[in-house]
Amino acid sequence: MSKVQALRRGLAIAACAIVLGGSADGGQEFTNPLLPSGPDPWILRDGQDYYYLNTLGNRIAIRKTRDLGKLADAPEVTVWRAPKTGPNAQSVWAPELHRIDGKWYIYYTAAAAGHDDDAHRGIFVLENSGPDPLGGEWVDRGQLKTARTGIDGTTFVFGGKRYFVYSPYVRSESDLAIVAMSNPWTLKGPETIIARPDQEWERQGGRQILEGPEYLPGPKGELHLSYSGSACWSDDYAIGLLSAPAGANPLDPKVWTKAPGPALAKSPAHGVFAPGHNGFFTTPSGDHWIVYHANPAADMKCTAKRAPRIRRVTFDTNGKPIFGDPVAKGILR
Repeated sequence: MSKVQALRRGLAIAACAIVLGGSADGGQEFTNPLLPSGPDPWILRDGQDYYYLNTLGNRIAIRKTRDLGKLADAPEVTVWRAPKTGPNAQSVWAPELHRIDGKWYIYYTAAAAGHDDDAHRGIFVLENSGPDPLGGEWVDRGQLKTARTGIDGTTFVFGGKRYFVYSPYVRSESDLAIVAMSNPWTLKGPETIIARPDQEWERQGGRQILEGPEYLPGPKGELHLSYSGSACWSDDYAIGLLSAPAGANPLDPKVWTKAPGPALAKSPAHGVFAPGHNGFFTTPSGDHWIVYHANPAADMKCTAKRAPRIRRVTFDTNGKPIFGDPVAKGILR
């Protein structure tokens, strides 16, 4: 082989590595699912560290890693356990870790002791002022005083103001509601219902459900909220999208526009069924990524076998997020 041929071959190999997601440029290779189990997954990046949480039922644990492709190798550190009595004694679901004003906060859903039903569920807050959420002391800030019982609370800042969004039980359905916050554990003012399950795809599995709202900023200042629709035990459980324009008042229900169908739905060709309960995180390069759980086969219902998957989020020319088809492997930069 001549020197020219060798050089061309080397360039071709390097180019192929970049196109196919090789690690020639220092990216993190990953394979979906990241773990064999992990319903209601959540990822937060702080500096070079990624923090991962998911539903465990009776406790909250965090995995810390700098390489999401090796998440399974990261130790699972339990940071809080449900008490034996009280309003947050069981069914601990959907924990989210947030960094707010130099402190760590975990928002989670739980039910009261002796009453594992919709009428006794709520969202609770833990606070940690230490430098690392895996250490320090987690202080119980109590239950958020929502207008209704409900699940899946999250918080975000838009237009310099902090908001809280969750899924309240409204008669026989689950809706999405928003309310302002005066601090990370205190709600301020009236709640506003901004969406209800009024599309056919949001009514699969015998329940009319919107849940798991999550905030995603648009590239032009838009406000997007993803959510999960339908019953989690249905293969047609999927992710929908609400959007509001830049400068809008999120408390005004008229500013919100709902996409006419799922933004991310099942894909039998990719072995993805019932995708839902997602979160968003960024990489050091500034890219937005989605993490969500899904089943690998049909009719697997709503169990711990739901496993976490990730993929990059892009935006179209109008600032609308594009989740695309599920992928089995990729590169995280």
